Amino acid sequence: MSKKKAFALRVDEEMLKAIEKWAADEFRSTNGQIEWMLNKSLKEANRDPKNKNKE
Repeated sequence: MSKKKAFALRVDEEMLKAIEKWAADEFRSTNGQIEWMLNKSLKEANRDPKNKNKE
């Protein structure tokens, strides 16, 4: 498993509420939901660092 790095993230209050609700609906933590969203976006944009050798 790769090393995780903590950093501060500023998010609009309404956006955070929506992410928190989505996370609860998916039985994830808010942090886990944000990680899942970022990973999904990276894969869809063909920028997933885990697949960098497939270019």
